Amino acid sequence: MNTMMGLINLEHEHHFFHELTYFRNGASVPFVGRYRLIDFALSNMVNSNIEEVAIFTRNKYRSLMDHLGTGESWELDRRNGGLFILPPDWNDPSDISKGDLQFFHNNRDYFDRGKSSYVLVSGSQFVANMDYKDAFAYHLERKADVTLISTRFENELPEHELCLRIEADDLGRVKNITNVRSNPLLYTGIYIVNKDVLMALVDHCIAHHQDYFFINGIKENLSKLKVQSYEYKGYSAFINSIESFYRHNMNLLNEENYRALFYKKPFVRTKVGSSPPATYLSSANVKRSLLANGCVIDGNVEGSILFRGVTIKEGATIKDSIIMQRCTIEPGVYLENVILDKDVHVKANQRFIGSKDKPYVVAKRKEM
Repeated sequence: MNTMMGLINLEHEHHFFHELTYFRNGASVPFVGRYRLIDFALSNMVNSNIEEVAIFTRNKYRSLMDHLGTGESWELDRRNGGLFILPPDWNDPSDISKGDLQFFHNNRDYFDRGKSSYVLVSGSQFVANMDYKDAFAYHLERKADVTLISTRFENELPEHELCLRIEADDLGRVKNITNVRSNPLLYTGIYIVNKDVLMALVDHCIAHHQDYFFINGIKENLSKLKVQSYEYKGYSAFINSIESFYRHNMNLLNEENYRALFYKKPFVRTKVGSSPPATYLSSANVKRSLLANGCVIDGNVEGSILFRGVTIKEGATIKDSIIMQRCTIEPGVYLENVILDKDVHVKANQRFIGSKDKPYVVAKRKEM
């Protein structure tokens, strides 16, 4: 039976989350009340029957390790296979690899010991609830070396500027990968590759002193490889900046969007919490918002997302904002278009107002 192993490669992701990535990498940035960005890639793999998943990460991964733990929440705490967090290792004095090729080279055992002949590679900045089994069947049917997963956006958004575009023929064969803005077919950062092709390309790239597997190994060898494009048509978002992070959180206050992402089986998984239900006190007034477990509300909340354990005191107003775990908002505070990271304490009678294009962001553990 043909199966895939998984790889979440964080090495070349651009982190433009500013204050939200002072103390964590982009993959572990909280999202929509109870999730982290990495939850989507990891859940999609597990829900597609992938039983072994590795993560390449170099910087600020303590928060990521704390969130993932043993992988239990994704059923990856298993005796065979499971979850592997693989930072780079420089113990080999003969190693000439660099960039993400260093990860492939120094963690070659992960691929050699894996029982699967195919590898699904993903980043963390494409958010979707996607079953990869159809894309895998397409890859096998077309006898491809590589299958790139794409999606189509007819309306250009600012975050798409960083995305590569796929040019494919009528049979789905990829002819070019460009940055041409008029092309609506965007590369999601996800691809399926035959394991023997992957390892051969890794060796070739290292021998030629290259440092980026996808660009140097796949993009520069389109004429030599059989590369197909598989188009995903469900709800999705690219999150690679503070502005896109804020916009797509707010978009999920729309019930149709929320259901398209979170009510689609199999469900997105995340670390399990044990907080009590949200508590609404006598002065609470909540409209069109998402509140996670453990919140205590005695003020006004409108068009906002509150993570676990947030406390809103009487007379405080939170509008069009994202308030992360364990923040405390004292009486008389007014927040609009604001993002507060975890454990922020806002003292009484203060006002902080951002804009929808440039939300006001506060790093974690601040007292204001």
